[in-house]
Amino acid sequence: IFICCVFAAGAENKLGWAFGLGLERLAMVLYSIPDIRLFWSQDERFLKQFRVQDIHQPICFQPLSKYPPLINDISFWLPENSESFTENDFYDMVRSIGGDLVEKVSLVDEFIHPKTGRQSQCYRIIYRHMERTLTQQEVGLVHKEIERTAETELGVQGRF
Repeated sequence: IFICCVFAAGAENKLGWAFGLGLERLAMVLYSIPDIRLFWSQDERFLKQFRVQDIHQPICFQPLSKYPPLINDISFWLPENSESFTENDFYDMVRSIGGDLVEKVSLVDEFIHPKTGRQSQCYRIIYRHMERTLTQQEVGLVHKEIERTAETELGVQGRF
């Protein structure tokens, strides 16, 4: 709700109020968005929350962390039988190990060795905490566990 007092307009001995309810204010209430400035943000973390396949799909705003991300890449050779490896298995494994620290996992590069024909993939993992700044040391422990588990459970050969 927009409330304005007319003192700034030079009417010092008069009192007046203006009320308004914009679409942004309605959306703030509907989706529990705490800051109207987010509507003009170019932050992909905010924008992607409102891209849905079905217009009737419920949307629940997830707060954004104000702390900086830590970005780590992981590269590995796929198993000889590449049909035994799926990207979704890797995404699920990363999220099961990293939990809420993992903000995003994305495939950033694919490579096929010209002589051997082996296929390699590189994934970018973005780590971010909601309540504090992470250190590379603590993220490194999680990242090492992801590397070990990828080799043992998914059959990939690390390039790290």
